[in-house]
Amino acid sequence: MKLTTKEITVCGMFSALIAVGAFLRIDIPMPLYTMHFTMQWFFVLMAGMLLGVKLGTMSVIVYLCIGLIGIPVFAAGGGPAYVFRPGFGFLLGFVFAAWVMGLIVKKMNATGFSSMLLASVTGLVIYYCMGAVYFYLIKNLYVGEAVSWKVVIVQYCLITVLPDFILCVLASLLSVKIKPHFQKILEG
Repeated sequence: MKLTTKEITVCGMFSALIAVGAFLRIDIPMPLYTMHFTMQWFFVLMAGMLLGVKLGTMSVIVYLCIGLIGIPVFAAGGGPAYVFRPGFGFLLGFVFAAWVMGLIVKKMNATGFSSMLLASVTGLVIYYCMGAVYFYLIKNLYVGEAVSWKVVIVQYCLITVLPDFILCVLASLLSVKIKPHFQKILEG
């Protein structure tokens, strides 16, 4: 896959924005694990909707690679051992969410708020499903703490889904306004 200098620059910019978003956070202490409500999701939304399938997904993958090699760009640090943290599934969910959002925006030729919101909410569902499944598996199979699906859903998803939905609305509104400018930058 060959990328232009503009495409590489835009991917790097969104990777950096996602990293900055990890530090714009509210920590939510929970019984089993401290949840971090961050602005990462907002920048993943913007990457998926503005950059599309290839570049949006690549931006998130670059961000994950930077964190996994040891640079502390995740909400709780970085390094290869981060894959064993229960919350890592939400980061993996970012990749698939960006890909699906980019695909929906492309297939629908999305330019309006409702189509952008559909893309972002679909991404939100993917992001939470991956995060919940990974959290459940790591807690039960790796950490050895018996955690029920009810606990995962109620205490680790429902607590942040409304703020993340609000980010979906805000990102959809902003994407509608600035997508034409991003297309001009990438094409021209």
